[in-house]
Amino acid sequence: MLNITTPYPYKEFKRKSVNGKRLYENPYGEPVPSVTTILDKTKPWEKVQALNNWKKRVGAENAQKIVTEAANVGTQMHNMLEAWTKNEEYTGDSTLQSRLMADTVKSNIENDLDEIWGSEVNLCYPQLYAGTTDLVGLYKGQPTIMDFKQTNKPKKREWIDDYFMQAAAYGMAHNEMFDTKIERAAIFMCSRDCEWQLWEAGPDEFAEWTEKWAKKVQQFYNLT
Repeated sequence: MLNITTPYPYKEFKRKSVNGKRLYENPYGEPVPSVTTILDKTKPWEKVQALNNWKKRVGAENAQKIVTEAANVGTQMHNMLEAWTKNEEYTGDSTLQSRLMADTVKSNIENDLDEIWGSEVNLCYPQLYAGTTDLVGLYKGQPTIMDFKQTNKPKKREWIDDYFMQAAAYGMAHNEMFDTKIERAAIFMCSRDCEWQLWEAGPDEFAEWTEKWAKKVQQFYNLT
């Protein structure tokens, strides 16, 4: 059994989609964009072009199939891990692949997962943005924002800027909402071949990602 505590009064936010934008309703009843929407709308041209080139190379139909299959496996893995982090039994759909991936993540983090404050936690920075972090609590004895990621193939650190900015966004929101001092991120990644990768950011790097995220938010609002 995992050690679950409830030091903070987390609440679920309402969500809706407007013109392709995912919006959350913050605690004041105001609609704010999601973290992923901000990252998507401010994506560098080079990344957009690279994605378009990939779709052309593999074909639109095949590209959609690859994306859909990856999303399904990733969703199942996430759902199993969510149940596990709540000390609940998972009764939803799963495949052998998604079960093996979830088990790979569990076996690599359970000994360092000291305390769980919340799973699938809704967070917002008032009037600016909101989002949902997979996990928040004590990891290796330190307050940490944690996210589960699946990938078709192992990644390099320089390819996952968005994941670190996402974590920084959640940390910034948690600190604002609950007067905490979270300054660490841990990205738990598993490939479809069950290759495990752990990406961490300590206080200095976390501060850099927070600054980069703040610039993304400013860029987003300048565009709208």
